[in-house]
Amino acid sequence: MTERTSAALPTLFTALFMLAVWQALASLTQGLFVFAGPAEVLRAIIADAPLLLGAAGITLKSAAIGFVLGNAVAILLATIALAVPRIERLVSGVALIFFCLPFVATGPILRVIYGVGDGPQIVLAALATYYTTYLCLLVGLRSMPASWLDLVRSYGRGRIGEIVHVRAAASFPYLTAGLQIGAPAAFLGAMVGEFTGAERGLGVLSIRAMRGLDVDMTWAIAALAATISALAFWLFGWLGRSLGAEPAPLLLSAGRQNLPRPKVESVVRSVGTFGILTVIVLALWLGVMHVLNLSPFFAKRPQDVFVFLVTDPAASANRAVLIEAFSQTLSLILPGYLAGLGLGAGLATMLVLRPRLATGMLPIAIALRSIPIVTTAPLFVLALGRGAVGTIVIVAVMIFFPTLAACLEGMRRTPQPVLDLFASYATSPWQRLIHAQVPAMLPAFFASARMAVPAAFLSATTAEWLATGTGIGSLMALTASTSNYAMLWSSIALIAAAASLLYTAVHWLERRILKTFASEQLAL
Repeated sequence: MTERTSAALPTLFTALFMLAVWQALASLTQGLFVFAGPAEVLRAIIADAPLLLGAAGITLKSAAIGFVLGNAVAILLATIALAVPRIERLVSGVALIFFCLPFVATGPILRVIYGVGDGPQIVLAALATYYTTYLCLLVGLRSMPASWLDLVRSYGRGRIGEIVHVRAAASFPYLTAGLQIGAPAAFLGAMVGEFTGAERGLGVLSIRAMRGLDVDMTWAIAALAATISALAFWLFGWLGRSLGAEPAPLLLSAGRQNLPRPKVESVVRSVGTFGILTVIVLALWLGVMHVLNLSPFFAKRPQDVFVFLVTDPAASANRAVLIEAFSQTLSLILPGYLAGLGLGAGLATMLVLRPRLATGMLPIAIALRSIPIVTTAPLFVLALGRGAVGTIVIVAVMIFFPTLAACLEGMRRTPQPVLDLFASYATSPWQRLIHAQVPAMLPAFFASARMAVPAAFLSATTAEWLATGTGIGSLMALTASTSNYAMLWSSIALIAAAASLLYTAVHWLERRILKTFASEQLAL
């Protein structure tokens, strides 16, 4: 047996086990319109292969265009942030806010702007892609020894030579990692765009299958979409390895370590940055409306939202409706978010004690994380009910698999000399795990925790939009269909602000903990 074959056996056994569990669940729930087993899914794919492949090609085209545009924007933003360090926080803040825009609301607005074409699919694919690439690339552009830069300068090369000959090469593994993460996200964004009124694509087929309770077709679409997303993930990984990109030492670390500042100065600077960021976002909001000459009927300006929530005679009632819906959603997001992170990190720490089992689990986790939430959310709600449990499970599942993959990869980055030192003292696997591998995992865990914030809002609002009929996701869908655009734009602003604040809180906690357990990761 070759080494490659031996390494593939755990993955094969895990895949067979997952298929067996899948088939068992389908058999136990037969007649409940919840699960379709692998055999039924395969038959559905074969029976409607021309239809499914044609729709997949349409969705893939929109996702590919959005993927290219989103990554081009990410490269531009990372270059600007690197070239002008003083505005890095502002660039990152604006990029984060746009990344946190809820697809449930932005999709219908884009549909009004673009009509029945591919515009919404492409824009949502780009929005789903650019931020992860931006973060990865920004870290990579700084991930080289200072001696490299000194060597370039000693030969008289300027800033351009430094970027081309040193920083670009150092950032390539990180760029590859960003492309891997962004590829499945772009496909999901394109499918969500198709949900808002497209004429063709997998998203359109998903709507028809779910409305007709065609469980076999729904699972066939989910399986096909997951396969395409997983193949895209592995394709960019293979491409990076073929071009000589070593795995990134750490993905999405917290950023540069700044020199210590007095607390008062730090608070003043933070407040100033927040104020400037707010002005920039409002200016961009107004600027886009003006440049595109969008109708005030559906394209509400900041002042329209202010009037709707503050000065209008019905403002108190408007606020009450918005706050009640948002509170319902937030009460489901937080437990689902924490459960997904806890389960992902907990299972990763267990699997690291059984490396062969972990080898089999990681590819399966990558495949499962690629299943679009828009196809599985209604099925989860149908199986678990329209109450809180269904939405919490959807949020947890959306976060669980990326966290598992990130934490496993983080523990694999434990420096070998550290492991050798523990081995020389004949320590137990548990001691090695607690004192070496878990601290090494923390940067990857917090990176996943930050990226999980927008994912949690996306999964919760998508479930409310498609299945539960409660919370702010349902409110946004209702207001879009009834042309209550003031409430829709107010919901967008509230979700974007809340997601950004939660992301910032996780980032603050990350820096405090890494300062103690992995301070070297802050010195990028």
